[in-house]
Amino acid sequence: MHPILNIAVRAARQAGSIIEQNAHRVDRIRYQLKGTHDFVTEVDRHAEEEIVDIITKAYPDHSITAEEGSNISGKEFEWIIDPLDGTTNYLHGFPQYCVSIAVKKNNQLEHAVVYDPKNQELYTATRGNGAHLNDKRIRTSNIENLEDALVGTGFPFRTPEHLKYWIPVFEELARKTSGIRRPGSAALDLAYVASGRYDAFWESGLKPWDIAAGILLIQESGGLVSDFEGGSDYLKTGAVIASGTRLFDNFRQIVQRHTKDMKYVE
Repeated sequence: MHPILNIAVRAARQAGSIIEQNAHRVDRIRYQLKGTHDFVTEVDRHAEEEIVDIITKAYPDHSITAEEGSNISGKEFEWIIDPLDGTTNYLHGFPQYCVSIAVKKNNQLEHAVVYDPKNQELYTATRGNGAHLNDKRIRTSNIENLEDALVGTGFPFRTPEHLKYWIPVFEELARKTSGIRRPGSAALDLAYVASGRYDAFWESGLKPWDIAAGILLIQESGGLVSDFEGGSDYLKTGAVIASGTRLFDNFRQIVQRHTKDMKYVE
């Protein structure tokens, strides 16, 4: 394992331990509302502090971009961190949440970790070395036909103005696929595409820490990722389309047809 990925795994596991140690008392956890339907808890902050502490001790000259504000300027390497993706789920005892950590070098994604502490599932990737789930190599789905596909998505809760574009995509895919799921953690959703649990995924209104790690997992597991316009500005626009290679073009065309006039909020 690459030394940087090893540190990312250590940080993710430590954050996951904090998350699970507090899972039994979700009714007593203090939280605040950051934005529309967007919560932050004392657990998010504690987990982020642990992650940042581990990273800065190992790589004091690296920069950090983290959801809860632990931002540090640096050069060449940037760590992109979501200490608890799926906070609303966590607060309700709904077991779908994770830690997401990605590392960019010179603006290119190089390492990724998505850790599901509830199920002890560790997704990892390093550019050029493939993607793994608990040390087992994973691949995206090879399904070609939409009618056989299980698709993941997320409601655009941060950008409710996107609902008018999301609904027709949902309606068409609900008719043409074998099912649509919305568990509530984009980082895990993308990991599920990487491991073939989902055949495809789309969502908008996301932040870099929601998707950076998952994007590299998919790329390293043989899948394709684009923004809604078919480009690679997903970290900027927060709009993501992802699937295995055989399904991608057909799936992308459906999303693009209904979202071509959508405006993005940076």
